[in-house]
Amino acid sequence: MDGDQGGAEDEPPSLLWGLDPVFSAYARLYVKDILQMRESRQVPGIYFYKSHPLFQVDVLGTVVYRRERDDFYCYGVDDSTGVINCLCWKDEKWRDHGDLAKDAARGPAGGGFNVEEQLRKLREAQRSSSVLEIGDLLQVRGSLKTSREQREIMASSFYKVNDPVMSVQISRMQEMPQLYRDCYDKPFLIPSSELSASSTDNGRPSSFQSVLSQSVHILKEFLKEKEVTRFRPYDVEYLLHPLIQQPASNTSAEREPGSVRSVIPAQIRNLLKETLKILQVEGEIFRKVMSQDEVYNVTEHDKDLLAAICDILRKDCKREKYAEKGCHVLHILSSVRQCYSRNLSREALDVALKFLECNSDIISTTDAHYTVL
Repeated sequence: MDGDQGGAEDEPPSLLWGLDPVFSAYARLYVKDILQMRESRQVPGIYFYKSHPLFQVDVLGTVVYRRERDDFYCYGVDDSTGVINCLCWKDEKWRDHGDLAKDAARGPAGGGFNVEEQLRKLREAQRSSSVLEIGDLLQVRGSLKTSREQREIMASSFYKVNDPVMSVQISRMQEMPQLYRDCYDKPFLIPSSELSASSTDNGRPSSFQSVLSQSVHILKEFLKEKEVTRFRPYDVEYLLHPLIQQPASNTSAEREPGSVRSVIPAQIRNLLKETLKILQVEGEIFRKVMSQDEVYNVTEHDKDLLAAICDILRKDCKREKYAEKGCHVLHILSSVRQCYSRNLSREALDVALKFLECNSDIISTTDAHYTVL
């Protein structure tokens, strides 16, 4: 498949990206195409395969190199079209190999069912599925990042695939061409109703990017002025109502169920959805817990998050390893994910660290190391 985006058409307005089902899914693309995709000019961290915006991918391939750090593994995954680096965070409970060995040596306490023994076996199975060697088959899902001009995957989930007769790989090989034909290679077509609903009274198309920029600015100012710590989308939806221009009063239009007037609420919801995505990408907000109750935490006003970062630095900077330069930002991120929220993004951590440094709670010793004052 040709993933070269050099001659791609202009990006669709970011306000309408959510209408493309590929945008919300983990796209099963060939590594070659992932490496060649261009980054959005509107929103950093969003990439385009042809006309489809996306930021999450699902890759299956063989581990061809492996690097281990204190907090994460770097696996090079080869799907036979290319190799991509995958950053896979360790889970704290899988790190203590000594305890696992002691538990295994001790064995079950009695002859019957032993809860601790079963939990130990489950824990060991989880750990072994996340520690891979060269030649193992890895399935990884995560968001795309560009670091040091190289494309990589920040894994949200990953595991070793046992595939002795290659049934998983064969199934994937059969599925991928069909996905490309039926979905990825077909253009993202914006429904005409959305285009008509986004035009002004005199028929001239409005600038989606301009409206989105205003929306982001309004929400930022509101969160800062009111010192909001957390909110739900419906708490702030009313702030965006002035940005969606209401159509002129028209008796016949009001009677028509498919009129522009009936589309206004959907336009506001789409605008809010895209605004929240941008604020997440920028690290201004994050979701502490991924649940049906869609709650967003405001990074700079989350006192529990700020306290957790300071506690980690106070504790770990006493260790000999971090005494001189302080803690690396990736170590801080891993520690905060373990003790506070697994969903915290690097961007949100950067915002929190900058806020703490401006308040003189912490100090940076290098571009990527921090310590307490």
